[in-house]
Amino acid sequence: MKDLRITALAGGIGAARFLEGLIRVIDPRNLTVIVNTADDLQRYGLYISPDIDIVMYTLAGVVNPKTGWGFRKDRFFCLKELGKLHGEDWFRLGDRDLATHIYRSWLLRRGWSLTEVTDTLRKRFSLRCRILPMSDDPVCTRMATDQGTFHFQEYLVKRKAKDRVRKVHFQGIQRAQASLPVLQAIDRADGIIICPSNPIVSIGPILRLPGLRPFLRKWRSKILAISPIVGGKPIKGPAAQIMSGLGMEVSARQVAWLYRDIVKVFILDRQDLALVPEIESLGLRVIVTDTIMKDLQAKVRLARVAYEALRY
Repeated sequence: MKDLRITALAGGIGAARFLEGLIRVIDPRNLTVIVNTADDLQRYGLYISPDIDIVMYTLAGVVNPKTGWGFRKDRFFCLKELGKLHGEDWFRLGDRDLATHIYRSWLLRRGWSLTEVTDTLRKRFSLRCRILPMSDDPVCTRMATDQGTFHFQEYLVKRKAKDRVRKVHFQGIQRAQASLPVLQAIDRADGIIICPSNPIVSIGPILRLPGLRPFLRKWRSKILAISPIVGGKPIKGPAAQIMSGLGMEVSARQVAWLYRDIVKVFILDRQDLALVPEIESLGLRVIVTDTIMKDLQAKVRLARVAYEALRY
């Protein structure tokens, strides 16, 4: 039976782990991944795309399995010296990781678009799936907290997501546009998967691109989402702090509500079985399965459940 063409909307570690399973369920050439770039930043004159790199490194099999980001067995000699010179080394950039950022920055300075650079990088890592930044235009996630307003990476990494969140602002979002390849990937897909990523700061910026949510709404019948919240807690990352700070319930039910207008099928964990009637009342078809991806077998199993749900 012919593979469906799948387009996935993705954030960082949770999405990368799911996609690691998906490329073992379908031919990777039938997969396009649209990745959040609102938490991109510049450090030491280098342009860094954390979510793109997490997805790319994970699918290439070189990611650090303990952290979910960076290279396996990387060294930090350069960062150590930069810390002596600059006094700040809170954003951990390994020596091998720096090569990616140097190459990306060099190409961008030569006038390449982020889409072109990302495609070149994924080829260098021998990836057969496509990886697309959500936009070639700059968008910056700013976290307004009770201690001030910070870039998302500063809030997450330097301040360890301890500050109470009051508001999330996507600076530049009104001027940003989804690229033509992004729109084509959505239009031509047989199925669209919203990966188990933070719904506010990972998937949220993608959906906030002007015109993209109404465009997705046209394809609601072929869109599936996987909850990143299990039993009232995120599997990874600061979703709980962010959602509660914004006055939201930290639950799969809340995630379903956020996606209710663009999603037809919603996957949640067995721990949240009691939420099925309420989520179904939103007009969603609910599938209950094990969503915690503790090993590769679990990743493949979840990916297969999602893929088969789109097929039938």
